[in-house]
Amino acid sequence: MRYLALDLGERRIGLAVGDDEARMARAVPALRRRSHRADVEALRAVVRGEGVGALLVGLPLTLRGEEGRQAIWTRAQAEALASDLGLPLEYRDERLTTWAAEQRRAGKRYDVDSAAAAIVLQERLDEARR
Repeated sequence: MRYLALDLGERRIGLAVGDDEARMARAVPALRRRSHRADVEALRAVVRGEGVGALLVGLPLTLRGEEGRQAIWTRAQAEALASDLGLPLEYRDERLTTWAAEQRRAGKRYDVDSAAAAIVLQERLDEARR
């Protein structure tokens, strides 16, 4: 299965692609949000171009592992996108992935949102391998 991982934010959507066969997540340039319709069209182009069969969305749980306001917002956004794209949807805990992505940055110009999406996807691919 080939996945498109999303790190959903209000202004940007971090993107990464990867599959069960290669077991390697790759960050792709983040999408600057404009409107739901424009976001769907941009994501549809990525889905077609990358041969994606499923969405993987990072769910921002609280440090206690609970769903707060941001997780509820993320679920609503993800479900609407998955429905419009006609793709199955899977969620993964994304706690601390942005922090981890920022640590890898080491002062370089870096797409933190897409790096966070790649971390979530790589964790999923690594887990499936075990």
